[in-house]
Amino acid sequence: MSQNIALVDDDRNILTSVSMSLEAEGFNVKTYNDGEEGLKGISTNTPDLVVLDIKMPKMDGMEVLSKLRENSAVPVIFLTSKDDEVDEVIGLRMGADDYITKPFSQRLLIERIRALLRRQQLQNNTEEVSSEEKIERGSLTLDDSRHLCTWGGKPVNLTVTEYLLVKALAQRPGHVKNRDQLIDLAYGENIYVDDRTIDSHIKRVRKKFKVVDSEFNQIETLYGIGYKYKEDVKEEA
Repeated sequence: MSQNIALVDDDRNILTSVSMSLEAEGFNVKTYNDGEEGLKGISTNTPDLVVLDIKMPKMDGMEVLSKLRENSAVPVIFLTSKDDEVDEVIGLRMGADDYITKPFSQRLLIERIRALLRRQQLQNNTEEVSSEEKIERGSLTLDDSRHLCTWGGKPVNLTVTEYLLVKALAQRPGHVKNRDQLIDLAYGENIYVDDRTIDSHIKRVRKKFKVVDSEFNQIETLYGIGYKYKEDVKEEA
């Protein structure tokens, strides 16, 4: 079954060329030339993945993403201007799964899209391929079959990438995973992202958990090394 991609950009040349490339790869593509139109279309017909420009008229990509993340964990790849690091970091902190800078290789964009969709498909198929459907660590529950994360019974709305990072850490509490390991687990071995991307995702994850529990501190930073999920040391009642 063909997967559906929403492409939102105010540059009609990008809309035309990228949509043609994606359709040649077997994707169904819906294009939108401003953020307001894009948000309306995505909300009405939820795609499998969104490619979203940051700087657009009417509603920029940041605002579109913010509104999407109120009730959707659909994977999002940001398109951002070259060397505009502030936009990249803010976008990742807001819940984007990846970013790519303009001008960009369409082949690279397609590979990033495939990597994100593969991870999402793995999450959706976990119930069929794994007997370990749930991970429970104290107040944390990860349910792979529904791509559901809860803390103390309250839902924590994580993107695919964020969910995989939490799962990678929670699977072995107390064991440190360095950034390279987390990049491979979350992005695959053939996709390059820098350390800052993982750091931004972790900050976003912590913020989301603190919305439901202001005392959340289970993900620990080991400066210069990586991250670990703290072992549960709470005393039994």
